[in-house]
Amino acid sequence: MRVIGIIPARYASTRFPGKPLVDIAGKTMIQRVYEQALKAKSLSKVVIATDDERIADEVKKFGGEFVFTSPQHQSGTDRCAEVSEQYPHFDIVINIQGDEPFIEPDQIDLLASCFQEEKVQLATLIKPIQSQESIYNPNSPKVVIDVNGRAMYFSRSPIPFIRNGEPGVWAEKHQFYKHIGIYGYRKEALSAITKLAPSSLEIAESLEQLRWIENGFYIQTKVTDFETVAIDTPDDLLKLNHLLEALKLK
Repeated sequence: MRVIGIIPARYASTRFPGKPLVDIAGKTMIQRVYEQALKAKSLSKVVIATDDERIADEVKKFGGEFVFTSPQHQSGTDRCAEVSEQYPHFDIVINIQGDEPFIEPDQIDLLASCFQEEKVQLATLIKPIQSQESIYNPNSPKVVIDVNGRAMYFSRSPIPFIRNGEPGVWAEKHQFYKHIGIYGYRKEALSAITKLAPSSLEIAESLEQLRWIENGFYIQTKVTDFETVAIDTPDDLLKLNHLLEALKLK
């Protein structure tokens, strides 16, 4: 089983243009993601997928590998599919978020381990939710799983609904799970899902993985206790830099 890690990186982010090139303690975010991914034992190769010359130039500076992709892609999944066609000898593709500069290599290895079972076509990670706040946060997608760890549904709403419990104690009544947005695909499954039209559930929740479930694909999950810091906005970057400064002082 040969596994390739692909890091989609685009410059024109709506909420944070130029995000891959921001400085985090002396290194750009894309360099930090790339270097963390290289530490994963399961990956035979790591490639950055970008549609922007500025990002490509930065990758050249730190000696990384990149591939130019179409600027028309709607998601990182589509970008990964294009790149995977250029590497036909790899069986498994891991889609590594380009805005998580301190992603844990062990998480990548955990996700890749899902494909030791030949029947697994798609996989992702989930994390137990401990706080009430996360349960009700629409920016933190939740997932419910079956007894085999397969995802049954993803939602921005709290799922499941606890019928016999006040909202303030739901975390005590049931184990909720948060979706961690790193995906793995068997190559043929990746090709298939990118040919699917957007589905009604995907449009309603704005969660692309619902398109796959709605079309009969199943998504294997594994539980992780890690949760890395994602940089979605300039405010997120400011908070991270303040945290890094505080740790440095200690």
